[in-house]
Amino acid sequence: MKPLDLQVNGYAGTDFNRDGLTAEALHHACHCLREDGCDAILATFITDEIDALERRMQTLVELREKDPLVKEVIAGIHIEGPFINPEKGYVGAHPPHCVKPAHLEDTKRLLDAAGGLTKIITLAPECDDGFHVTEFLANNGVTVSAGHCNPSLDQLRAATEHGLSMFTHVGNGCPMIMHRHDNIIQRALTLRDRLWLCFIPDGVHVDFFALINYLRCAGLEKTIFVTDAISAARLGPGNYTLAGWDIKIGEDLVARSPDGSHFVGSTVTVPRILANGQQSLGLTKAELELLLDTNPRQAVGL
Repeated sequence: MKPLDLQVNGYAGTDFNRDGLTAEALHHACHCLREDGCDAILATFITDEIDALERRMQTLVELREKDPLVKEVIAGIHIEGPFINPEKGYVGAHPPHCVKPAHLEDTKRLLDAAGGLTKIITLAPECDDGFHVTEFLANNGVTVSAGHCNPSLDQLRAATEHGLSMFTHVGNGCPMIMHRHDNIIQRALTLRDRLWLCFIPDGVHVDFFALINYLRCAGLEKTIFVTDAISAARLGPGNYTLAGWDIKIGEDLVARSPDGSHFVGSTVTVPRILANGQQSLGLTKAELELLLDTNPRQAVGL
C-alpha cells in the first residue's frame, strides 16, 4: 500500500500555511510522513489573502525543486479556499475576512503561484457564479471539490455538470445544528454516484458509528480517506498554529480553536487511520488500500 493523502496542511511541527517555511522544516515533514507510511501528499493551503497564498505556495514550490525527497512526497497542491461560504459554521476554521466569491483572475494567480502543481481546489459551488471557475479548472485538469459550502441539491447537481467531481471532508465544514433532513451531508450523499466523497476517519470529525453509516450509503468505490493533518500531527498535546490560528491540542489529541468552539484540522496520521479502519470501522486491509491509495490516485489523476 502506498497511501496518497489529499489533504495535509502540515506535519511533525512544520506548517505549510506560514510565511518563512524553511528547507529543513519541509524536509523534516516529508521524512516523517514517509516514516509513518505515507507515500505522498497534496500540500494543502487554506484561505488567506491571495498575495499571502501566492507567497507561501511559491516558497514551497521553490524548496520542493531542490530536495529529491520533498519532490517525491509532495505530489501536488490542494488549495482549500478562499472561494468558500463565509457563513458561521460553514466557514469552519478559515478566516472569514479573507473569504471571497470565486473569481477567475484570482484563480489564475493561484494556479500560477503553484507552478503547475495544483491537483485540487476546494470551493463552495454556491459562491461560483455560473460555475465559471469550476468549469475553467475542470477543463484545465484540476479536480474541483465542494467544501465549506451550503449549496442546494439543485446547485450541487448543476456544479457536477460543469466539472465538480469531489466533496471535501464530508460531515465537516458545516454547522453543528442544521436541518435534520435537507442538509449538506445528505445532499453530498445523494450525489455519491457523481462525487468522490472524502472523510476524516479519526473518530472525532465524524463519530465512527456515523462514519460506518456514511460508508454504507456512499459505497467504498467512490470514498476517500484523508487526514487533514496540521503541524501538530505526530507531536502530541500542546499549543500550535495553523495559518496564524492559535490551536490547542488536548490529551485526546483533538485540534481545537482556543475557545473550544470548533475543530481546526486534525492530528490523525496514516498509522492511526489504519488502526481505526480495522478496529473501529471493520474494514479489511484491501478496503483500506482502496480508500487510502487506489481511489485518491484515481480521483486526481496520479
